[in-house]
Amino acid sequence: MATVTLLQFTSAADWPQNQATLQRLFAQLPAERPQLVLIPEAFSHFGAGESALGRYAEAEGSGEVQQFIAQLARTYNVWVVAGTIPVQAGERYAAASLLYNANGAQVARYDKIHLFDAAVNDGTKTYQESRYTRPGNRLVVVETPLGKLGLAVCYDLRFPELFRALRAQGAELIALPSAFTRVTGAAHWQPLIQARAIENQVYMLAPDQEGKHADGRETWGHSMIVDPWGRVVNELEAGEGLVSATLDLNALHALREKMPVQQHNQFEVKFIEPE
Repeated sequence: MATVTLLQFTSAADWPQNQATLQRLFAQLPAERPQLVLIPEAFSHFGAGESALGRYAEAEGSGEVQQFIAQLARTYNVWVVAGTIPVQAGERYAAASLLYNANGAQVARYDKIHLFDAAVNDGTKTYQESRYTRPGNRLVVVETPLGKLGLAVCYDLRFPELFRALRAQGAELIALPSAFTRVTGAAHWQPLIQARAIENQVYMLAPDQEGKHADGRETWGHSMIVDPWGRVVNELEAGEGLVSATLDLNALHALREKMPVQQHNQFEVKFIEPE
């Protein structure tokens, strides 16, 4: 048995403000260890503008944001999925989700594969992540004290093949740090998370941004932990705070034995590398 905790807040465009929020929320973590803490997508500079994020992009393994998250992991003795931060990647930057162990060492990196290029009936209207962000080109599953963790980000949720591929690589729980828009979140957030959990018999761990940001964008919140049967184990609908739950991998393995969908699957997933 192990504990997971999701953070939910309204990230600002200014890193020092977000840094203070993270410090405040980490100080409220449950006492149980081992523990995995998940931070939402785009937590370091939300609302600064997609074009401006290149100025804040850090080299992997160095930079103020990465050093601070590593320090939090060490100080609180927890594993951390650091949502996404912009990481230098040539002419564009990568939206990198970084995993730190309880010693503060970075042990994995996943670059968001599916980029949100879409028109949405909200105040922003049109999103074009690919203009400034370089898509990722590899899947990531990592052994942790809580189980085998697969990494995904936000818009990836709409592509079930990715989650099937993570399950095929052994994932038992999947992190989904997000900044779902209020419009799409109200319509699709919970059913898609439940579907990915049920289809793949995994825990879905989905911390989400919430509220109105500096650039006017509104995010949905409803950070939630969903079990392999599709049940919402715990949820924070709105506002800043934490949501925690204890994972039961024995129950997960028992479910997979009783209903071995992975063995019954007659289709293979082919990964098409982004250009």
